[in-house]
Amino acid sequence: MTEIRKRVLLAKPRGYCAGVDRAVQTVEEALKLYEPPIYVRKQIVHNKHVVSTLEAKGAIFVEENEEVPEGAIVIFSAHGVAPEVYEQAKARSLKAIDATCPLVTKVHQEAKRFAADDYDILLIGHEGHEEVIGTAGEAPAHVQLVDGPEDADKVTVRDPSKVVWLSQTTLSVDETMETVARLKQRLPLLQSPPSDDICYATQNRQHVVKEIAPQCDVVIVVGSRNSSNSVRLVEVALDAGARGGHLVDYAHEIADEWLEGATTVGVTSGASVPDELVMQVLEHLAARGFADVAEVTTADERLTFSLPQELKREMKAAATARAQEAKALVADQLG
Repeated sequence: MTEIRKRVLLAKPRGYCAGVDRAVQTVEEALKLYEPPIYVRKQIVHNKHVVSTLEAKGAIFVEENEEVPEGAIVIFSAHGVAPEVYEQAKARSLKAIDATCPLVTKVHQEAKRFAADDYDILLIGHEGHEEVIGTAGEAPAHVQLVDGPEDADKVTVRDPSKVVWLSQTTLSVDETMETVARLKQRLPLLQSPPSDDICYATQNRQHVVKEIAPQCDVVIVVGSRNSSNSVRLVEVALDAGARGGHLVDYAHEIADEWLEGATTVGVTSGASVPDELVMQVLEHLAARGFADVAEVTTADERLTFSLPQELKREMKAAATARAQEAKALVADQLG
């Protein structure tokens, strides 16, 4: 009998996006610069492994500013915060470092601009998600949450000619456009944001999953359950034709029964997942006969974001001080 060839289709792009990389680096550099403990409001990114790794290095994750000792350093997560959070930090004399993803900041700026022009803003996103809370907080009197297509019929606006939609950056592209289409049935003059709110990384990861899913018996998505973009990847895989789809934080969570009868397994990861976790999944699959790995690439991501200005300034000042100390030490030894 001919042995059935088992293979893995490995999605690319996958894993860390520029905003996540920036946020994680922000915490790591702050720990080096100021030394532990460094406080982080909410999870810096929605990934269990990343959070536990940073905790081991001395980061302390809290839910609210009130849990941070007065005068201490606090880092705001990649998902963004409402203006009142900055005010709370100021009132407690906290040194705040803002690790908000620049693409989320762009949506915040859009919300403020449309609110200033007295628009009703329909924010497409998931209720309770930190990013949605932060964006809505920029203009609470103007923002209505639309949590999926089924919410479109509940919307009420003051002036149908002055209404715009914005969105959470990590949504399913298809579901978002379905929601927009439903909204436009009721509000034909609904305006779109100046540029797409759904982030490039979310779109790219969904696109490559759509490419591989029809060939896959099962798609394994590495990511945490509170990661919106990771959860969406499972949904996208199933919608695109994968016969099974599962979300795991770690390789050991993969159940052997998921692989029974499978010949092709798709593997990808959410935008807050370090690639070491994906490599562990590939090792796990190889041990079960899926050693043939083909990487499927649909985009080449080269975008990077610089660290927060307030952190860069202090890193530069610290480097200058170290250089001056070294120079003085040399001069002292020579003298």
